Amino acid sequence: MTATTTAARRRTKAALGSWVGTTIEYYDYACYGLAASIVFGDLFFPADDPLVSTLLALSSFAVGYLSRPLGALIFGHYGDRLGRKTVLVATLVLMGFSTLAIGLLPDYESIGIAAPVLLIIARILQGVSAGGEYGGAILMTVEHSGRERRGFFGSLVNTGTTAGLLLANLVFLPVFAMDDEAMLAWGWRIPFLLSALLVIVGLLVRLAVEETPEFHEVKQDRAVHRLPVADLFRDHWRTVVLVAFAIVCAGTAFTMATVYSLSYGKNGLGLSNDRMLSVLLPATVVVLVCVPLFGRLADRIGIRAVFLGGAASLVVLPFAWFALLDTGEYGWMLLGFALLFVGYSANYAVVPAYFSAVFPSAIRYSGMSIAFTIGLIGSNAIAPALATSLRSATGGWHAIAIYMAIVALISLAAGLFLRLPDESRAPRPAARTASVPPGS
Repeated sequence: MTATTTAARRRTKAALGSWVGTTIEYYDYACYGLAASIVFGDLFFPADDPLVSTLLALSSFAVGYLSRPLGALIFGHYGDRLGRKTVLVATLVLMGFSTLAIGLLPDYESIGIAAPVLLIIARILQGVSAGGEYGGAILMTVEHSGRERRGFFGSLVNTGTTAGLLLANLVFLPVFAMDDEAMLAWGWRIPFLLSALLVIVGLLVRLAVEETPEFHEVKQDRAVHRLPVADLFRDHWRTVVLVAFAIVCAGTAFTMATVYSLSYGKNGLGLSNDRMLSVLLPATVVVLVCVPLFGRLADRIGIRAVFLGGAASLVVLPFAWFALLDTGEYGWMLLGFALLFVGYSANYAVVPAYFSAVFPSAIRYSGMSIAFTIGLIGSNAIAPALATSLRSATGGWHAIAIYMAIVALISLAAGLFLRLPDESRAPRPAARTASVPPGS
């Protein structure tokens, strides 16, 4: 077996391990988002006003994002000190445990205020796990990839987020088709309990993946930082800020389309849950197809150019999305989701290759995880509740679309300032020492 063949197998195994783990993590995360939009208000946050129940449930969804920085700090530290593989196994186990716990929780009627408290604790654990998961999954793939293909292989990891969403929606589809009594009594628990089986599969795949060659180089050069997080904020805080701002565009678009759209369809358009899911599910195929295509394009024309183009498109696409949703016609609604997802795919596809390239390899896990999760607090965490409040205050969707456009402009500006060390060539492997940033 040649060295080239061995490297190709390691790269494929790393990409598969990252993809499977990310799919499971985001399946668990998406299950919570769907349940928070539809059933958790009645089960865990009962109130006289249904809007108040919905807002409380969506706020508990946000708690998971608020706890992600803790996971980024903890797992980022150990990911830079112990390695990517060890931490990725730990994050997957923690996510599986917390999601299973949600599926076993008694509701408010059974144990009173303890029910929402326990739910929020489990959601916090989900957030801690996710805070360390994404950065590590990206690095496991990107650091195994060749010089010219980081855009493509990095984008494959990002299809895992959509695959997890798609899987969660498919599992919830028959649940939402139940009568309300059965769904609220036991049906909603099924998707959460299935997570235990998925985690076992994910662990088997991840345990077979080898540590990345770039982390091996850091260890061999004795360049492992004792306190990588402290060194990150001392020497690279500007990069952390720019990456955090750069990700808010994709985070907002994804959460609005996959979480808030169900609430908007039910309360704003009077459409049933299964009707909205019948539009959303086929539209997500656009992401699965477009993300790797944009990743491959980025390897040809530059990852920064693709990122900026995607952000620019998301300044205008929210207006088209809402206008097409308001027709209530299946074909037009599907087109609206597809257009929004094309812009999202372009912006998000290159995040792994782009953001990992701006941090030195010895503190890359911390840099990626912390910057990414800070950005998600300003996007995914607040988007559903803020959109609900804006619609309640204005009575329409225009204020929500303006909010999404402003967020896209913020990411566009951050991307303009966030420059790669050498934008004239495709990303190169990271430098051997922690003191020299990787090339691009």
